[in-house]
Amino acid sequence: MEKNGEHSGGCHCGHIRYQFSGALQDIAHCHCSICRKVSGGIVTTWITVPTANFRWLTGTPARYDSSASCARFFCPDCGAHLALVTSLSPASIDVTIATLDHPERAPAQRHIWTDSQLPWLHLDEHLPGEAEETLD
Repeated sequence: MEKNGEHSGGCHCGHIRYQFSGALQDIAHCHCSICRKVSGGIVTTWITVPTANFRWLTGTPARYDSSASCARFFCPDCGAHLALVTSLSPASIDVTIATLDHPERAPAQRHIWTDSQLPWLHLDEHLPGEAEETLD
């Protein structure tokens, strides 16, 4: 896997596998309360990729509509949070960095939804932040 090539990942149990191509860019630490509640973590780090460059390789993820505009995808067996799509940006899919085979190659570039950030969390404070999220 190269930084601008093919990237793969999957869930903890191996039931779901995915792949996408392209540069490892547009990576953000999300601080929204919805990500915290559905993941059980204090922050979720996402990479946004064009849906045309993404495909599920094995298994069928479960879908959870977490809001009117957002659907999240999980492994139905182990529960790993894998991806999300939003009607606000229909040509892209967000993939959890933690489920990449090589997450160490995909450092965050910004923070989003910082208005919801836990006040005691200090993570990558040198990165720029957005009170909500700016969608291109």
